[in-house]
Amino acid sequence: MTMSPSIQVRVMDEKGVGRIRIAAAFGFAGAFIAVVVPILFLLLVTDFPGGFFTLNPLLVDLTSILVILGAVFLLLSLFFYRRSFAALRKVDGKFVAASVLCIIGSIGFLLILVTAALVVGESSSLLNCAHGQPTKALSCLGSVAPFGAATAAVGFLLGWLGGLGIVLGLFLAGSRFRAGAITVAAVAYALLLIVLALPFVGLLVTVPGIALLIIAAPILGLVAPAAALVGSRRIHHVLSPR
Repeated sequence: MTMSPSIQVRVMDEKGVGRIRIAAAFGFAGAFIAVVVPILFLLLVTDFPGGFFTLNPLLVDLTSILVILGAVFLLLSLFFYRRSFAALRKVDGKFVAASVLCIIGSIGFLLILVTAALVVGESSSLLNCAHGQPTKALSCLGSVAPFGAATAAVGFLLGWLGGLGIVLGLFLAGSRFRAGAITVAAVAYALLLIVLALPFVGLLVTVPGIALLIIAAPILGLVAPAAALVGSRRIHHVLSPR
């Protein structure tokens, strides 16, 4: 039995929204594990050093493991965002670009996983190079493991493009379903992308208050998927009322 066009559209909408909810849940978990906790560790090392919170191989390895685990969750988040936009593009061709960007971002997170795995095996050498200055981490990674530095840079760029795909897709979804929370999620993801790019911009020009702005990353990293989760649940209730 062939479904009517209106029913087919509703089915695709329900699939798309349901996958946004799954993607947001994975995104929240990934941001907490890979962004919030490592930044908290870094702040404790910088402002309240002592005991476990000193820059030592154990802490570097633990942070690397957290980044690996968080990157896996973020990779799954990108996968489900892509699946969501792939379902929605069947009823709205505007979602094609968002889906393609999410595929590119998935490649980036795979490279980030490779980099984090390399750091686990080179923590002592990295610490000797950095001399207690975390800002030298990327340059030291380049001297200790050139391949790791290259994969980190490329992975970040591709992952950033994947984030751009999420922003675009959520803006379109927020407009399609008239969901304010989804639009808020898109704005929060966009701000997060800007904040994450600031350290690289800071290498070229002076960015006032860059340290304070970077602290906003974990907040935005949690707010964005949380808003997407709330918005997708509300849309689901509208599309499938009980």
